[in-house]
Amino acid sequence: MRKDGHRNLSRRERQMMDILYQKGRATAAEIHEALPDRPTYSAVRAKLRVLEEKGHVRHEEESLRYVYLPVVARDSARRSALRHMVSTFFGGSVEETVAALLDLSVSQLSEQDLQRISELVEQAKKEGEKS
Repeated sequence: MRKDGHRNLSRRERQMMDILYQKGRATAAEIHEALPDRPTYSAVRAKLRVLEEKGHVRHEEESLRYVYLPVVARDSARRSALRHMVSTFFGGSVEETVAALLDLSVSQLSEQDLQRISELVEQAKKEGEKS
């Protein structure tokens, strides 16, 4: 699979991958049920075959049905998607990305959340000094 993960996926394929990451594993019927603006069941099965060919999912046979699982760990996919978002929408600037995230969620952050963020910033400073 390519390193840029989700970039080579269509909108529907990304939706299907999101469902698989949320559930961990799912049948075509379960994915079909969870999709917005549901396509036909056969279209879901066809997309699953494409995702398998692209190397994003694999299947296991259980009781005469296929159960699909993501190939790439959720954390790896999350990092890849985040790198893509930072690069695409924030010109590669982590500072602008963090500022935008804080701006979006400032009213929803608890004192504990802010403390944790502050600790992460301090940790990053220390690691930056070591390099």
